Amino acid sequence: MTSTLYQQIQQFYDASSGLWEQTWGEHMHHGYYGPTGTIQKQRRQAQIDLNEEFLAWGEVTAATQILDAGCGIGGSALYLAEKYQAQVIGITLSPVQAERATERAAAAGLSTRATFQVADAQDTPFEDQQFDLIWSMESGEHMPDKGAFVRECYRLLKPGGRFLMATWCHRPTTSLAGALTADEQRLLAEIYRLYALPYVISLPEYEAIATECGFQQIRTADWSTAVAPFWDRVIESALNWDAIAGLIKAGWPTIQGTFALGLMRQGFQQGTIRYGLLTGIR
Repeated sequence: MTSTLYQQIQQFYDASSGLWEQTWGEHMHHGYYGPTGTIQKQRRQAQIDLNEEFLAWGEVTAATQILDAGCGIGGSALYLAEKYQAQVIGITLSPVQAERATERAAAAGLSTRATFQVADAQDTPFEDQQFDLIWSMESGEHMPDKGAFVRECYRLLKPGGRFLMATWCHRPTTSLAGALTADEQRLLAEIYRLYALPYVISLPEYEAIATECGFQQIRTADWSTAVAPFWDRVIESALNWDAIAGLIKAGWPTIQGTFALGLMRQGFQQGTIRYGLLTGIR
C-alpha cells in the first residue's frame, strides 16, 4: 500500500469514526433488509442482522481463532468473540479505531478475547495458518492490491479454515452490458476520491483471484438488493442538527464523505455498484 493512500484511509477513519459511532453505533457496515430489500427495520438492527445472515450464508457454526480484517471500532469482532467464545484479533489502519475498539472490548468484559492493533491486511504480522476464520466486512474495497489481500488471507488460514468476505464491487463486465460506460467510470472515480478508495472490482474477478490462490468450495452471492435501502437510511440520519454539528467538528474529509452518500445510492439504483459476498475454504 502506498504511503499516500495509507495516510488518506487512516486520516479518513481517524476523523469520521467518532461521528459514525455517535450516529449509527458500533457497526460500520451496511444493513440487511431482507432478500428483496423491503423489510422495514431499525437501522442498527439491520446491521446486526447483516452479521447473522452473513454467518449463516457462510455456514459458520463455530470458530476459535478469528481475524477481523478491517475491524473498524470493533463491532463485528466483539460480536464474533461473544457469539463463538472465540479469540479474535481485529486490525485496522486507523489508530483511533484500534484505541476505541480496545476501550469497547474492556467495557464489554471481552479484553481477554478480543484485541486490536494497527496493521495492513495485505501484509500482516501474523504467523502462517494462525486462524480458522477470517472475516472481512467491507474492507476489500480499500485494498490497492486485491490479489495480495486474498493471498494473505489464504496464508493466515489453517487447513480447513474459512475466508468470509463482503465487499463493494462494480457490476460484472463480461455480461451483455459489456464494459463500464464512461458515466459509470466517472461515478466510481468520484466515489473513490471521496471515500479514499483505490478502486473496486467485480465479484467474478474476486472469484478468479480466490481460485488462483487455492481456495476450495468457493461460493459467491450478490446481495445488492438486500442492502440497498441502507443508503436511504444513512441520508436520513444525516439530516439532523446533531449530525451536522458532528460533521463540522470532524472536519473537511468527513464532510466530503457525505457528498458520496447520494452517489452510492445512485450507484446501487442503476446497478453500477454491487454488494458481493465470497467464501472459500483453505
